[in-house]
Amino acid sequence: MCLLQNASFIISANHLNELPEDEGLEIAFAGRSNAGKSSAINTLSRQNRLAYVSKQPGRTQLINFFSINDGKSLVDLPGYGFAKVPSAIKAHWQKTLPVYLQERKSLIGLIIVVDIRRSLTELDMKMLDWFAPRQRPIHLLLTKSDKLSRDKALRTLREVKNQVEASWGIPFKTPCSAQLFSSLKKQGIKDAEDIIQKWLSSDKNNIPNPMPKP
Repeated sequence: MCLLQNASFIISANHLNELPEDEGLEIAFAGRSNAGKSSAINTLSRQNRLAYVSKQPGRTQLINFFSINDGKSLVDLPGYGFAKVPSAIKAHWQKTLPVYLQERKSLIGLIIVVDIRRSLTELDMKMLDWFAPRQRPIHLLLTKSDKLSRDKALRTLREVKNQVEASWGIPFKTPCSAQLFSSLKKQGIKDAEDIIQKWLSSDKNNIPNPMPKP
């Protein structure tokens, strides 16, 4: 049984001082609006409405915390890249997310949800830029893979893996991985669960230290 089946909502935070205590183990999910992040979280947790799913992009505009067990948490970060989000909210998260990703001691791994038809966007790359220097693992879920032919999906997967490894893995000695995923067809669930189980079962003392403050 995947640990995410035990997930339950704790709190939504708009500011860093509203976050839970910085202790335990956290895995954060990030992704462009409408990339399928909420659907992926619901699929992996076997819960239909753990994360809010909407056909309208940009609905996740807070940091949402879900308790798993024994000090382990899942964190659903605000979706980014939706043009109709007010500029003040965009500016707020452009300042807040880098601090969370770079300084949150409990954060042991980042899952970036990417619509396979778009591949990596500029905002996805910013998330990687902020987090990769911490040398903590990164995993990409290439969602909606059922929308492409098998050959094209595998080709895109290879291209994304090579890009991420070359730009963020090798330079920072950061473990990077990627996989195909489809919430609709329930594809890739076991692979994603294995990654999450491995991260949450890790010895926190063996995880590289956070990037030092300048």
